[in-house]
Amino acid sequence: MIQEEKKNKITIADVADALGVSKTTVSRAISGKGRVGQGTRMKVLNYIESNNYIPNPMAKGLARSKTYNIGWAMPGDSAIPSLPFFQRCMLGVSDVAVSEDYDILLTMVYEDDISQLKRVAKNRKVDGFILGRTLMEDQGAEFLKESGIPFVTIGSSEIDGIVQVDNDHIAACKELTSILIMKGITRFALIGGGLNHVVNHTRLRGFREACEEHDIYVDEDMIYLNNEAGADVERAVDDALRNQADCIICMDDRVCASTLAKLRKENVSIPEDIKIASFYNSELLENNQPAITTLSYDPKELGAVACRTLFEIMEDREVANRQLIGYEVLLKGSTQ
Repeated sequence: MIQEEKKNKITIADVADALGVSKTTVSRAISGKGRVGQGTRMKVLNYIESNNYIPNPMAKGLARSKTYNIGWAMPGDSAIPSLPFFQRCMLGVSDVAVSEDYDILLTMVYEDDISQLKRVAKNRKVDGFILGRTLMEDQGAEFLKESGIPFVTIGSSEIDGIVQVDNDHIAACKELTSILIMKGITRFALIGGGLNHVVNHTRLRGFREACEEHDIYVDEDMIYLNNEAGADVERAVDDALRNQADCIICMDDRVCASTLAKLRKENVSIPEDIKIASFYNSELLENNQPAITTLSYDPKELGAVACRTLFEIMEDREVANRQLIGYEVLLKGSTQ
């Protein structure tokens, strides 16, 4: 069967020989570029259609100066709990890329090392990039902007003039915090990760806006940031308990999982002794009892929108500099 398929495949050279024209003429007729008479063009197109000619992707890419690859730049320094988010984003990217006859080339980037990204870009292995994360000091985004390669970021950016696709973190965090305030909670502790991640700034902003709108005093001593390790989160939880917080809001699922583990170790009951909420939901929090109040997003949709936007840029279409994807507030037993 495989031998039969190979036998039936025809090449540009086969088409040229059959029609008595040059390979260049066949290539121009297929690509639609270059000077070829309309009659010759139609003769070539009719022949390849009747003989099921399928262009070789690499040859097609060379003819059109395209690689037919999309670069997916994934953080190489992400903690294991963060990987499902990036994997789901990539599923969305892949669905759109496949529909455009493109493949995905995976590149790892780090906060202080973008050498893989640079190598792929300089060797022209992709037609465009999607950056899976944004940072306050974002070497990857700065490099791609200077290089002129089409790219889109998943996440907001402080860099002017780059196209961003993000969840509406500010509105989401503001809405969840406002709901908790209306439920009678006024003394919050907020625990989050590194401040080089733009998402932590946007989530903090949403929290602050809600408190300001409802005239709730924000105790700066109860905002705990840059907690990268589980031990850091544990110290923050200890301090929040000493300061008699009514509710601990966690910036993300990783922080929330560490917070829950600490509270279980200390025999602190949720929600009787303290209430818990998270600004991001994932499988890490699914089986907790009571269920955790969270914000839910769709990473796959985020990736798909980013990829569609990248194709629009590569086709020289006008796109919005920033697109925000929706969210869902999930009110559960942990804040009852």
